[in-house]
Formats: sequence, C-alpha cells, structure tokens
Amino acid sequence: MASRRTNRVSIANLPAEPRTAAPPAEFRSHELELPAAAAGLRFDQALARALPQYSRAQLKSWIDSGAARAAGRQLRGKDRVLGGERVCIEARLARVGEVGAEKLPVTVVFRDRALLVIAKPAGMVVHPGAGNPRHTLQNALLGLDRRLALVPRAGLVHRLDKDTSGLLVVARTPEAHTALVAALAARQISRQYLAVCTGRLTGGGTIDEPIGRHRSQRLKMTVRRDGRAAVTHYRVMKRFRAHTLLRLELESGRTHQIRVHLAHIGFPIVGDPLYGGRRRIPAGCTPALAEALGAFHRQALHAARLALTHPVTGRRMEWQVAPPADMQGLLAALERDAA
Repeated sequence: MASRRTNRVSIANLPAEPRTAAPPAEFRSHELELPAAAAGLRFDQALARALPQYSRAQLKSWIDSGAARAAGRQLRGKDRVLGGERVCIEARLARVGEVGAEKLPVTVVFRDRALLVIAKPAGMVVHPGAGNPRHTLQNALLGLDRRLALVPRAGLVHRLDKDTSGLLVVARTPEAHTALVAALAARQISRQYLAVCTGRLTGGGTIDEPIGRHRSQRLKMTVRRDGRAAVTHYRVMKRFRAHTLLRLELESGRTHQIRVHLAHIGFPIVGDPLYGGRRRIPAGCTPALAEALGAFHRQALHAARLALTHPVTGRRMEWQVAPPADMQGLLAALERDAA
C-alpha cells in the first residue's frame, strides 16, 4: 500500500500567503440519474445518497423550492422514487443566519479554496450568543471572506472555549463543510492540546468518563452516568515542582471536555475559573511564580496541533502553533521555579 503523505505546517515558519482565486460561485448545477437501487426511497433520501457533499438541510431547501426536479417535475421530499429518474438541479446557495460581518484581526495559518485554518486568540468567543452578539470569530470570518455567509456557521466545523487559544478549521464551501463535519464525527480529525494542570501527574493515561450538564449549576458540565461518552488521552510532557504540562488528544468533543476530565481526576487546569477551584500557590515557590499564577485568569489550555484529510485533494495535512505569550510566560516561570 502506498504511504500517505502528510504536510506539516508550523506558524513559526509559515511562508508568505499565496494569492488564490476566489472560491466557487454561489450557484450549483447538477444533472444525474438516480440508480436502480434507489427504488422505493424517499426523494430526499435518494438525493442525499447521490450528492453526499451537501447537507440534508441544503438538499431539503432545494427540493422545497423546486430547484431540484426529477423527470422534469417537482417532487416533495417524502415522495417515493422508482430509480432511473433524471434529476436536474439549478440552485443558488442561500445565505445562512443573521450574523454580521466585522473587520477584526484574524490570524490565518493556512488558506486554499476549500479551507481556512485559524489561530484563535484567548478571549475571543467563537459563535455569537447571549451576552456576546458581536466581535466573535464568526463575525471576523464573515469580514475576512464574504462568501462564508453561504456556508453553515460561516464554515466553522468545531469550536474552542472563549479563553482557550489555538487552531480551528473553517470550511469555505458547503461541500467542504459537509465533508469535514462527517470526518469530525468519524474521529478522522486529530486535535491535540497543551495544558498546565495543578499537581504532579506520575504518568499518562486515558480518561473515559461520560459528560453531561451539571444538575444544579447550569453553566457547568460534569461527569455523570447518563452523560454523553467522552474520551481524553493525556501524556506528561514536563513535570514541575507542583504542576504538570500535559499533551492531550480528544476522541470526542464534548463541551469543556478537557477541563471537566482533568478536574474530575483531581488535576484541574491552572487558572480555570469554572473548574479550577480556589487558586493554589505552592508553598516555597519563587515570588515570580506566585505572581505569574496569581495573574493567570484563564484556563492554561491551548489547541496546539490539528491534522485532517483535505476534503478535496485527499492529502493528509497537519498544522502546529505555539502557545501564546501569556502561557509561555507561565511555563517560563514554572521552569525557573523548578530550577
């Protein structure tokens, strides 16, 4: 079997961004024949099998509007097909949602016609919501590329907590978005994180504990029997006197997963305001470390590495980005204290 080639890109040595052509237009045209095996299926089911690059919601909108026609006539999504029908689609991609575009600074690590890879700063919310209607990454992406208004969630495939920094992939077309969402669900997108936790872990391991909403504190998640399956793998990168630097990899992607899992095993992330408990300053530490720990007011968590199979070229690609200055400063203070 031929080996799979992986492109590795580090933000530290990223070449100048090449000029690329504009993404494909917002119009889509398809002509196809439904296979005999589609006989008896609903029209929307048959179309989803024939055009897996589009979401069910996108295909439904084309069926409902009459943009997708079978044998020259408009069918409802629930109508059964016989197989062999000629399907013609002449459609325009609809703009998604009401989120406004904003010209905000965005660090683009990689760009081509299908993808953007973004390095999100700590402190930036990914999606608009209650209390954060503007100045989010989604607003910034729409300001960066107006055609992202044609893609669900402006192309965002996954998310990071507000105060977690690091890499996110953004799809620039509906087809790429559908493929990447499916790849994420199939655990084909690798995400690795760096975290500084309180306490000295003796070795790596796996946390396999379901996560659900906390019963009384609705802003928090917790480990609970009836929660959704969640698996986190961790490896010790560096031990300090009273802290540990970990590299973590997710199999699942539950809300606050790493933060909840590490707190559950008794090693909460430094600075985590929700799961970290009372701030702990180790006895006998240097004044510089005490100051650094006291001043670190977010979780020390960074999405350092992202790897995926490109939805168009099929090539395996990988990107890495170093932690931001505040987390590097914390690590430097821990190093000096340990010495």
